[in-house]
Amino acid sequence: MSIDRIPGASPGRSRASIHNGLVYVVATDPDSSPTVAEQTARVLADLEAALQEAGSSMDRIVQATVYLRDMTTKAEMDAVWCEWIGPPSNWPQRACIGTDLAEDDKVEIVLVAATI
Repeated sequence: MSIDRIPGASPGRSRASIHNGLVYVVATDPDSSPTVAEQTARVLADLEAALQEAGSSMDRIVQATVYLRDMTTKAEMDAVWCEWIGPPSNWPQRACIGTDLAEDDKVEIVLVAATI
């Protein structure tokens, strides 16, 4: 089976990879907004656009992994996430992990979604 890759702006990384009916995407806020809420909103907007470009959508997300620089900001991220993800019929499996992130990143999100 082939793997289709949508080129990204960062060297060595694809915007999305599509294989066997699944889309794999990851995003951070390229503008390094000052708050977790702002970064989360920008990351989710970028992910939604990447999913659409790859032939999927937010209601097709199977699994999400959210990486936070500071776990005390989880409630702030959750508020934006819950508004974005919509009704329970859209809710994927999700993990939230506290870890070091590059530069000024406060949030990084990885999604796996089914194609349409």
